[in-house]
Amino acid sequence: MQRGPTGRYEVTTTAGETVRAFVPAPLPPVPPLDLAGARQRRLEQALLACGRLDAVTALLPEPDLFLYAYVRREAVLSSQIEGTQSSLSDLLLFELDEAPGVPFDDVVEVSNYVAALEHGLARLREGFPLSNRLLREVHGKLLARGRGADKLPGEFRRSQNWIGGTRPGNARHVPPPAQDIANCMAALERFIHAEADGLPILVKAALAHVQFETIHPFLDGNGRVGRLLIALMLADAGVLAQPLLYLSLYFKQHRAEYYRQLDAVRRDGDWEAWVDFFLEGVGQTAAGAVDTAHRLLALFADDAAKARDLGRAAANTLRVFDALRARPIASINDLSRRTAVSYPTVARAIEALAALGIVRELTGRKRDRVFAYDRYLAVLNEGAEPL
Repeated sequence: MQRGPTGRYEVTTTAGETVRAFVPAPLPPVPPLDLAGARQRRLEQALLACGRLDAVTALLPEPDLFLYAYVRREAVLSSQIEGTQSSLSDLLLFELDEAPGVPFDDVVEVSNYVAALEHGLARLREGFPLSNRLLREVHGKLLARGRGADKLPGEFRRSQNWIGGTRPGNARHVPPPAQDIANCMAALERFIHAEADGLPILVKAALAHVQFETIHPFLDGNGRVGRLLIALMLADAGVLAQPLLYLSLYFKQHRAEYYRQLDAVRRDGDWEAWVDFFLEGVGQTAAGAVDTAHRLLALFADDAAKARDLGRAAANTLRVFDALRARPIASINDLSRRTAVSYPTVARAIEALAALGIVRELTGRKRDRVFAYDRYLAVLNEGAEPL
């Protein structure tokens, strides 16, 4: 169903040019979304996929371990969409106080994303409402250090911005003027919490994401906060027991179609096509996470069995192996501290794991060596290679 433009244009001047800024109409769409037929079946399939992800998460011996890795994978992917070249290994090295293989600012951005996501989820667990205040807090964490630190962290913008193009006059999209931001975001917050519209949470998250991206309320970091908004809405609604559904990989793999769909909503009001695209992404992402969880469980069982065959050395080697499952890049000092096992004993355990092909030394140094649980990282890295 095509409704025509989903907002109004307001003439404004920015960077010396007169442009038409787009001010979106409040949600929900008018006329209401058509959620019957194939779209309803797609929604049910997406919810079923989320249910399967919940079920496999319940089987994990340590769901926090899986969450730790998945949050960091999401941080890498979401930041890559914005142009960073950081990998998961770069982030884990940075967290270990080791030099990553990319520019410092790139890995700081990814580290900030982890902090922003963890802050948002922690605030929701405390009972803090999903609100514009929380989004500003999340934005403050996201831009706390690095390239965006001078772009009003934690504050809505006070000047005009634009998306795509080299200047406002040839931009793909010019968001609302700064004076309209407060009203637009207040309307979005009301929509997020409205219950009378009867919209399923996956559909609400789909609509809210587009609306946020259209408003673009911050000077920088809008794409990342817009993707975080999806995760926060699903966590707040209890769609999953563990917040393990992140769409950045899907958006990264379908970037051109993603941007085309956003433009089609603004220009033609084609919300239904966007909802179809979004629900397809939820289904694929949840199924991918289930597959990853199964593969990691099999990998951990296989490698633990190898370590158990080491005779007298097995007990300490398994303790070191468990620490590497929790943090797949580590130094001997780090492993000694986390396992409460002496440095020489950890060093012997690491040599045994290296001989089994489970870990690999990364630095080539004689001292202060760093080791990676290679196959674990390889599974997590699928699709997370820099663009």
